[in-house]
Amino acid sequence: MKLAVVGATGLVGSEILEVLAEHNFPFDELLLVASERSVGKQIDYKGKPYTVIGLEEAVSLKPEVAIFSAGGSTSTEWAPKFAEVGTIVIDNSSAWRMDPTKKLIVPEINAKELTKEDKIIANPNCSTIQMVLALEPLRNRYGIKRIVVSTYQSVTGTGKAAVDQMMAERAGEKADMVYPHKIDMNVLPHIDVFQENGYTKEEMKMIKETKKIFSDDTIQVTATTVRIPTMGGHSEAVNVEFKEDFDLAEVRELLAAAPGVIVQDDPANFIYPMPITAHKKDEVFVGRLRRDESQANTLNMWIVADNLRKGAATNAVQIAEYALANGLI
Repeated sequence: MKLAVVGATGLVGSEILEVLAEHNFPFDELLLVASERSVGKQIDYKGKPYTVIGLEEAVSLKPEVAIFSAGGSTSTEWAPKFAEVGTIVIDNSSAWRMDPTKKLIVPEINAKELTKEDKIIANPNCSTIQMVLALEPLRNRYGIKRIVVSTYQSVTGTGKAAVDQMMAERAGEKADMVYPHKIDMNVLPHIDVFQENGYTKEEMKMIKETKKIFSDDTIQVTATTVRIPTMGGHSEAVNVEFKEDFDLAEVRELLAAAPGVIVQDDPANFIYPMPITAHKKDEVFVGRLRRDESQANTLNMWIVADNLRKGAATNAVQIAEYALANGLI
C-alpha cells in the first residue's frame, strides 16, 4: 500500500509522521509530498531518509491513501485529482468540511458513516474535535440543547511562522508579524477572518461543524475563539445545557469510560487539564467539572488537547486506521 502525506514539511505534516510512526501504521511505500519549493528536500522517517516529491508526481503514483495538511487552496485543487485515481484523501483543511457531499469525521463519534464511495474525507477543525469528543458521551446520555464555548488557542494553530513571531518577541527581537498585533504577553480575541455577522471564521467553524458531526441542527452553539501565547495545545471553557438533568458522579464515570478522553478533575490537589501537560498526547483531557448554579441542567467543563495531535494529525491517522480496518481501502 502506498501512503502519501501532503504538506509533509509543515507543522502538522511533521506531526502526522510522528503519529504514523507511534501507531505503526502499515504501508509498503511512503510518499512525502509538498510544494515545488520543497521538492528534493530530505525528511527522515524512522531513521530512513525520504525525498520530498511534488503533487503531480504523487498523483501519478496513485497512492491508496493521502493525508493532506497543505491548506485549503491546495486541497480544493488537488484532493479531487487524487480522488479521481482512486486515492482516499483525508483532508485537514477547511476546504471540504461543510460540503454536504463530504463526511466530517471524528472516528470515535461517526466513523461508521464512512463507505467505500467516500474518497474525500474532511478532518474537523482542531477546536471542534476536542469539544465534541468530550461532549459525545454526555450527549448520548442527556441530550444537548445549547453549547457556549470560549477557547484559549495555542499559536501553533497558526503554524510555524506564528511560533517564530512569539519566540522572537519573547527574546526581544524584531519579529515578522503573522498576527495584526504582538502575541507574546497578549491575548487576541481574533482567529481567522471576521465575518459580516461579527463572528470570526473560526467561531463559525465551531458552530457549524458541531451540528454536522452530531447530525443535529437543533443544538444551539455560540463561540468566542481567542489566541493566547502558549504552545502545546488548545484549551476551552464549555458551558453545556442538557435536555435532562445530570448527576456529576455519573458525568465523571461517562467521561472516564469514553474512548480518547482522560478525566483530570481534582482541584483540591491542583489537578486539572493544561496545555503544558497535554503536549504530544493523543487524548482529550477534561476537568473543572461543576454544575452551573445559575441555570438548570447545565454543566461547566474545561477541555484541553494538543491541537496538532488529536486536533489534526492523530484524528487524520485514526480515520485512515478505521478505513483500513473496515475494508474501505
